[in-house]
Formats: sequence, structure tokens, C-alpha cells
Amino acid sequence: MIELKELTKRYGPTIAVDDLSFRVEPGYVTGFLGPNGAGKSTTMRALLGLDTPTSGEALINGRRYATIDRPLHHVGALLDTGAVHGGRGAFDHLHCLARSNGIHRARVHAVLDRVGLTAVARKRIGGFSLGMKQRLGIAAALLGDPGILLFDEPGNGLDPEGIRWIRDLMRSLAAEGRTVLVSSHLMSEMELTADHIVLIGRGRLIAEASIAELAERFQRDVLVRTPDGTELAGLLRAAGATVTRRPDGSLTAQGIDAVTIGDVAVRHRIAVHELTPRSDSLEDAYLKLTDDSTEYRAGRTTS
Repeated sequence: MIELKELTKRYGPTIAVDDLSFRVEPGYVTGFLGPNGAGKSTTMRALLGLDTPTSGEALINGRRYATIDRPLHHVGALLDTGAVHGGRGAFDHLHCLARSNGIHRARVHAVLDRVGLTAVARKRIGGFSLGMKQRLGIAAALLGDPGILLFDEPGNGLDPEGIRWIRDLMRSLAAEGRTVLVSSHLMSEMELTADHIVLIGRGRLIAEASIAELAERFQRDVLVRTPDGTELAGLLRAAGATVTRRPDGSLTAQGIDAVTIGDVAVRHRIAVHELTPRSDSLEDAYLKLTDDSTEYRAGRTTS
């Protein structure tokens, strides 16, 4: 488990992380979201002992990273794909990491195969594309078969097939009971990948919720398709809902949930062909929640 307890990190007068507390549980993919400058990378660096907290704690399974013996067996991380020696081959890079943590070279071959880099195992990393470096970084994170994984923007540089691959990989790792924390700006991907969201802004916690809870919080309306639209619309308005008829004859209802609409239809023997609660996308919810925390904002364009 990952746990932050009142974590604060200052750089001179600048507060990068401000009294931040949350947990990341095993068995889920947790999306770590926030605007540029929100403190996501600093938080991850504090978890890995790369930045020393000004106050508070950043713990891996109840311990500071620096106190963990052979840490690659416990936690794997991808923070910076450029933090490699360009003159080394992919296999040699991973083999050096493996030897430092008592990991057999057979595991190096296994992770290269899992990320699809076996064919370029002896190729120098300096000639790798960004996407290939991302895959190499993921291989390094998996090297010790750890129970906890941290990924910072793992989809950068990947093509559509690669993005789907990393999505499936993260979900499979969580399904194995591992703890997966992933930072990303790709809201559409997080909506498909994450089970839980931790959202920060200006170093502070803004929201912590499951994807389902966010969908309920930001529900817009319920789409209803029925051959008896006029009658059902009248009944729903009588129940206090705001009902709008769409050009295709379907209805949208606000101020009432799908279960209540279904109950009303059953009581009055009205056939319902579709009943779909509709919520804001994760991107829309994110923009609403972070509106006051966005540090860099472009001016609006005018036509």
C-alpha cells in the first residue's frame, strides 16, 4: 500500500506539495491527476526517496523507500524515460539494475519479452524512439516483480496499439492484487483504465473518489426512449423532473434518477426501450474540479 500522511514539500518560498494525505490500495488502478505544477511529480519523487519531505511522510507498505532492502522487489517505478545511458543496450541496462537487487538475468529476458522489446534487446538505447524508451522504463519497473507500481505519464510516445497495451497491462497488474498508481494527462485513457481517482491542485487534495462516484456526482441527465413519450414526460414532470423532448423523439430527464423513472413507467404500464444515466466525461469533471487550481491558462480564442 502507498500512504501519504500530511506530506509537505517546499522549495524555498514555493510550496510544491501542501499537507497532502491519501492512500492507494492494492487491487486497483489509481489515477493521479492534476494540472501542470500541481505537485504530482514531486509527490512521486518523495515516495521514491528522491525528494526529502519538508514535513509529513510518504510511505511504501508503511516504510520509507530508503529503508527497504532490495527495493525493486517491492516497488517499481517509471518517472523519467530519459534517465538511461544511451550507449548501453536495452538488455545491459536492465541487467545492471537486476544485479543491483539480486535479480536473475532470466528475469531480464522475461520483462523484455513482456514489453515487446526482445527483438531490440542488444540495440543501443540512444537509438530508441520515445515509445521504445517508455516500454524499456516499464520493463525496469516490472523487473523485481513488485507488488507496488508507480507510472508517470506511461502513455507518452506510444502509438494507439501501445496505449491499449499499457492500459491492459495496468489493469492486469491490478487484477493480480498489485497497487498501481499512474499519473496522466490523457483523461480519456484514465476513464478507461482507472478504478479510482486522486486529484490534486496547487499541492493540495481536491478530490478522491472512484470513477463510479465521480459519474454519480457529475450526472447530467437520464436518456429515455419510449413509444409513449408524451405520457411519460407528463408523469415525470408531475414527479418534479425537468423533461426535454429531443428531435428523435427520445426524452432527457433531470432532477430524477433512472430507478425512479423505471418505477413510474412500470406503475403506468409504459414500455421503456432505453434508460441511460448520462454523466460528464472524466475530462469535463476534471476541468470543473480544477478550475480554481490551474496555474497556466491560455486566453480564449475569438472568431
